[in-house]
Amino acid sequence: MTLIIRWLVNAIALLGISYYLPGVLVESYYTALVTALILGLVNVVIRPIILFFTLPLNFITLGLFTLVINGFLFWFVSTIVDGFTVVGFMTAFWGALIMTVVGWVLSVLLKK
Repeated sequence: MTLIIRWLVNAIALLGISYYLPGVLVESYYTALVTALILGLVNVVIRPIILFFTLPLNFITLGLFTLVINGFLFWFVSTIVDGFTVVGFMTAFWGALIMTVVGWVLSVLLKK
């Protein structure tokens, strides 16, 4: 049940990001649900591999390079999902940052 709630909240967050950031476009609710699902899968499968290979750079930047990786993965998902468009890297960076904050707040709320 918690997984479904996270998925729905992330889809709603994507819709909010598309409303707030001018470079992010989500065409429909269905697209937001699919994008949230693909983004979750990418974060589970691909992100740990990239973090492992960029560990020295992450260490040097005190973990701030993780934000760049999150932005690139957010941008990467926009190339996979039709109907989800991200214009540039900076837009993807801010969108990924907002998704990270939403995910963190959701984790805190679901623990209680």
